[in-house]
This record gives sequence, C-alpha cells and structure tokens, in this order.
Amino acid sequence: MAFEKEREKLNKKIKDLENPELIEKQRQKGKLTARERINLLLDPGSFVELDPFVETRFNNFGLDKKKFPGDAVITGFGKVNNNQIYVYSQDFSKIGGSLGEMHAKKIVKIINLARKNGCPVTGIIDSGGARIQEGISSLDGYAAIFRAMIKASGVIPQISVIVGPSAGGACYTPGLSDFIFMVQGISQMYITGPEVIKGVTGEKISFEDLGGANVHNSKSGCAHFSFDSEKECFFAVKKILSYLPQNNLEDPPKERSILAEFFEREENYRLQEIVPEKEEKSYDMKELIEEVFDKKSFFEIQSRFALNAIIGFARLGGSVVGIVANQTKFMAGTLDINSSDKIARFVRFCDSFNIPLINLVDTPGYLPGTNQEKKGIIRHGAKVLYAFAEATVPKISLILRKAFGGAYIALASRHLGYDIVIAWPSAQIAVMGPEQAARIIYKKELLKSKDPKKLEKEKIQELKEYFLNPYQAAKLGQVDMIIHPKDTRIVLIKCLESLVNKRESKIARKHGNIPL
Repeated sequence: MAFEKEREKLNKKIKDLENPELIEKQRQKGKLTARERINLLLDPGSFVELDPFVETRFNNFGLDKKKFPGDAVITGFGKVNNNQIYVYSQDFSKIGGSLGEMHAKKIVKIINLARKNGCPVTGIIDSGGARIQEGISSLDGYAAIFRAMIKASGVIPQISVIVGPSAGGACYTPGLSDFIFMVQGISQMYITGPEVIKGVTGEKISFEDLGGANVHNSKSGCAHFSFDSEKECFFAVKKILSYLPQNNLEDPPKERSILAEFFEREENYRLQEIVPEKEEKSYDMKELIEEVFDKKSFFEIQSRFALNAIIGFARLGGSVVGIVANQTKFMAGTLDINSSDKIARFVRFCDSFNIPLINLVDTPGYLPGTNQEKKGIIRHGAKVLYAFAEATVPKISLILRKAFGGAYIALASRHLGYDIVIAWPSAQIAVMGPEQAARIIYKKELLKSKDPKKLEKEKIQELKEYFLNPYQAAKLGQVDMIIHPKDTRIVLIKCLESLVNKRESKIARKHGNIPL
C-alpha cells in the first residue's frame, strides 16, 4: 500500500513537470513541445529521461524556480534506427528556454555520457540565450558546454536541430556541432538581435533576414539543412544517422540493396549521355551520382550553399562513402572560397568517422579574380589541400573531364595521398587550359608571327593532343587506370573493396595547424 502511494506521488511529480498553459502557448506559435520533439526523433518507447527534477539554484529578479522544474531542458537517451543516442531538448515554454547554471550542467552531463559510451548526441535548440538573472553563471555554463563539445569532436557525431531561436552565446553550440538542421519560419541563429544592430548601426532588419533558415543555408553556410516542417526535419536527422557510425572506432553501417547484384553487373552506357563530349557544355553532376552509386542512396549536404561543389553521403555496393564533386552547372565547377570551406570541413568529418572518400572531378581550377584574392582564396583553398592530405581513410579520385592546376592537386594528385586515381578517356589533366598555356609558352613566337591567330590555333591544337587526354599522366604513373564510362560503377566498387583494410599511421605530434 505504501508502495502504491509512493508511485502515485512520483507520477504526480512527473505530471507537474509539464504546464498545460505553457505547452499551449508553444503550440500557438506553430511549434512542437520539447518532449514532442524527442518523441518524433527517437524510436517509440525508447526514451529514458535523466535529471527531470533539476532546478535553478537562483530565486531572484523575478525568477521563481518553483514554476520551472527541469530548468527548461529535457535530457536523456534513447534509440534512433535501433541505435543508442543521447539527446537534449530545450523548452522555450519555460523561461524562454534560457540557459543557466543547472541547465548547462544537464547538457554537459549528456554530452560527456555520449562521448564515454561512444554514441551520437543530438541537441534540440530552442533558447533565448543566456539567462540574465543568473549573470556570469549562465556564461560559465556555455563555456562548459563548448568544452565538452570540443572534447567530443571527432569522437562521436554531434548534431544540432534549431527549432526556435539560438541567440547570442547559444549559437555557438550548433556552430561547434558537425551538422546543423533548421526549419523555415521558426529557426533563428544570430549573435546579436535586430534591436541591438539597430541601436549600433541604425540598420533595420528582421529576424528572418538576420539569421533565418534561408540565410544560413544559402548565404552564410553556417547550416547544412533546411526543411518546411519539424516533422520533415527530424525525419532527415534519422536519415543522416543511418549513414554514420556510432563513434570514431566503428565503421559506418553497411546496407546492401536487394538489387545490388543486378546493378553491379549492369553496364551503364547512360553516363556517356550525361557528360557532353564538348568540354564547353555543362551538365548536372547529380544525375551522374544517381547513376553510379546505389539507387536513391545519395544524401546531399549543404545543397543550397556553394553550388559549384557537391558534397554528401551515398552507398556504393552497400558501403557508405563521402562524395566530393564539382558541379559544372555553376561557375563551371571552379573552386572558390565558399566551396573550399564546404569541401574541407566535410572531408575532415569523413576522415574522423572512417568514411571513405570518392571525388568526381571536372574543374578548370580555382576561381580567378581580385575579389577572391582579397578575401583570401589562398587561405581557404589551402584548407582543401590540408584536409585531403591529412585524411587517412580510403581516397579514390575519378577524373571525368577537366582537372587543371591547383584543383587537380587538391582533388586528384597521387602525391597528395590519393590511393587510386581513375580517369575516363575524356579526362584532361594539365597545369591550365590549352588556350592560356599556348599564350604563355609561345608568347614570343606569337609576337613575331605574321599570322599570330593561325599560329596560336596550331599551338593550341598541339597542346590539346599532348595534354588533353589522360595517357600522358598514365605514362608517368599519376593515373592508375583509364576506364570506359560504362564500367565506372563496377570499377569503383572493386577499388573500394581493395581498400577496405587500409591502415595508415599518423605522425606523432600534438596536432597540425590547418590554415583557418
């Protein structure tokens, strides 16, 4: 009997954690509650909550801790796709989801548990930022979270889902995670709000234009995904987790398609239709990706940022791979500042979590121009070189058409550490295009010639015959094999299988100094 009374008392305390009035206010904003979001993410019935009765130690400046049990964040663990993960979900209905001392301690505890147990951690962010009433204690709370996240970086996957404001110091929590998900209309991420900006600069700007999903997915590059609803967003979080290992000591999950055998034996002649013979013509690299890799397995990352480069996960013969590709539809697939940052960060993530890399190369090089030079293309471009050279996972590069200059070095050079370099017969590997090369090499002859246009045309053709094919590179051992496009899929599968046990020791050092 006493036991039943205690159970009733416990159930009442748990029920009291949820305030129906506050929940209704949250729903009126078109947002799910903190608990509903956890249930949407995790497998049904798998969530176990930790520290539900934690509360703030402060009780001044209008802060009534009795009204806000749980300190505006729900923490615990559960399963996604039957794999263990840790999760925290901030509750904007309580004190605006603001972060104080105990709130931070709950989050730090979850991150540390995830790291120690080798499980991914997902933070669901809906917070007005630091809790002013707690002063410096709230700022120290952020510092503790950031340190925990940095210690976990490269050890476990860290995902941030922004489903409300992420203001001030709060925005560095997603900033330090591996992937950031946002929802149109409700997600906001910014250092200083519109009112502060207006007070300092006089500029009038809306929350959406300052730090909404569109801004961070297409302009700043701070976010990786944007969705129209929370339901779509959490479905995508589940999907990306299906490509990732639990931690840095595990391999990505293998998932063999029922039709894999059929596709592996199939000779794919359509690839020649996708890539035009004329090098001046662009094409959609995503069509090629869909043909080469397992059907409907491509999961693109940052699809709206730096459109001249494509990154994402796919499966090849059931194995997870990271894809880096040039998109000739935009800027002819050149590498610029934004695409360099996009590629370098993705490569380092894949290397951290044992995901092999496959490059699909078709680029005339780094983007020239004073604007790029002044903004630091050298520094940003060097990140790509550093990331690929540092990576010890299997690295395969397939040159489809152009691979010129520094972009060839970054994306396909054997001496940068690529394990296998493959080329189509249409591949062109050179320092630069034949037109520019002819004008530089034969500058004096062209100046002296009675018919410089005719001579230039002859020299361009001469250089094309010599350089604009992969055979010269193959003679030097810089290209391992030249294949017919129809054999691309089966050759890539075989090459990937040959590298499955690759081991490469790292240099004994504290860490390198990537050009940030």
